[in-house]
Amino acid sequence: MEILNVKNLSFKYPMNELNTLKNVSFSLEKGDFAVLCGQTGSGKTTLLRALKPSLCPRGEKSGEIIFENNSLFDAEKSVEFKIGFVMQNPEQQIVTDKVYHELAFALENKNTPKNEIGRRIAETAQFFGIADLFDENTHVLSGGQKQILNLAAVSVMQPDLIILDEPTAQLDPVAAVDFITVLKKLNTEMGITVLISEHRLEELLGIANKLIVLENGEIKVCDEVKKAVKDLSPEDRIIEYMPAPVRLFKSVKSESECPLNVNDGKSFIENNFKNEINTFPVEEKPELKDKAIELKNVFFRYSKESPDVLCDLSLTVYKNEIFSVLGSNGSGKTTALNCISGLLKPYSGKIKIFNKKISEYKNNSLYINCLSMMPQDIGTVFLKNTVREELEEVGALKNDLPFDLSYLYDRHPYDISGGEQQLLALAKALSSKPELLILDEPTKGLDNCFKKQFASVLESLKENGVTVVIVTHDVEFASDVSDRCAFLFRGRVVSEEASHKFFESNSFYTTPASRMTRGYYDRVISVEEAVEMIIKNGGERV
Repeated sequence: MEILNVKNLSFKYPMNELNTLKNVSFSLEKGDFAVLCGQTGSGKTTLLRALKPSLCPRGEKSGEIIFENNSLFDAEKSVEFKIGFVMQNPEQQIVTDKVYHELAFALENKNTPKNEIGRRIAETAQFFGIADLFDENTHVLSGGQKQILNLAAVSVMQPDLIILDEPTAQLDPVAAVDFITVLKKLNTEMGITVLISEHRLEELLGIANKLIVLENGEIKVCDEVKKAVKDLSPEDRIIEYMPAPVRLFKSVKSESECPLNVNDGKSFIENNFKNEINTFPVEEKPELKDKAIELKNVFFRYSKESPDVLCDLSLTVYKNEIFSVLGSNGSGKTTALNCISGLLKPYSGKIKIFNKKISEYKNNSLYINCLSMMPQDIGTVFLKNTVREELEEVGALKNDLPFDLSYLYDRHPYDISGGEQQLLALAKALSSKPELLILDEPTKGLDNCFKKQFASVLESLKENGVTVVIVTHDVEFASDVSDRCAFLFRGRVVSEEASHKFFESNSFYTTPASRMTRGYYDRVISVEEAVEMIIKNGGERV
């Protein structure tokens, strides 16, 4: 039975000449688990928000959205409660101080009877495995716990449709898998229809039954997952959005069925190709000696009563390298960046930037042609009404940027896609011409094509003498761009190695290509390397 029908939906933001959505039409049946993907700026967030009346952006819209036989353009408020929405940033959706308050908040706004509120939040807490967190303050939860809480707070309203806009973008790989597992459980055990937008598709395509691809505001693909993937041409740009097993399959000749997840990808390789040559040759990079950042025995806590967030942290980053820091939500990654940037002061330990103590940088000299940071919450750096004004404010319009933002000049920074916001924030960060660039989760909201562009920007900066430090959950991006990586656990570095060695050694914080090939092809960490090993063993490129 049909639950949602979108007919010829078009949308245009104020002061924008072109439509963001163009005659979008698709439908969902009850119980569908649909994945929406597409390039950064294709209109995914605009489309999803248009399906939730209270979140629909202002602008000109035409067409029709029918939800459970009601038009959403003039639906009663009661229909609104039947559609849940989970945002990308866990922080933005939590509105109360306690976990149980968050679960009860929407029910109270709906004037639900008190005894029913108690029953619903008790059941929901048990279903989502957060009963032990019931009395906790929401601000102490990890990113993964916050996003599970957001999903629980939406589910307690007993919606028929849950819409999710890149909900795992700010979660570490383990927390992301946990979140998707709970989401699938909601779909299969509760019959809730799911529509999720994501760039990380490794865990999703194998459990979804429908794939929708949006390209330049238009529906490019809308079909059952296996059929949609099978019909994709290797030359089609959509391949870039697909998970590693699909990209691998479309790169080599084979009569097998296209794998959608890591397990199927592993079987595809082992059942179709030899491994007479089984070790990928890795070129060792020369060691660097000049230090850009040095942390020694750093301790930090947010208050005297709170536990240490950084605990005896020691770390060295060398000049002219790209260095990535990985670890779970709550491990201290962002705190470490804020200490390096001089925004937080450790109570013990030493931090040096270019062999000079942070305290010796007087009158903001640390931030003048020296260090620049792009924060995780990039919304905090936007203060103007248009992209043009944002760039003019820092003189970035006069500088040669390594990417083009001119098509966004007249848009409000909050009305552009998450990936475009990342590029705008990077442009502002680069305006001070720093020698040291610090990036906190820079690829969230970016599709694979944008990530390649972003990686080339960082390589160009490195060639021009800029040292780059990245905190990221994006293991594929980190493996592609990093010279070295560190793993942060409970406020200290437990592993610090050359990038290739780092990812080939890890079991969970590693790439899908590594998980697909290990034990059959050694030292492979990327799809390109896996393809190269298949060719070495007699396979053929498409």
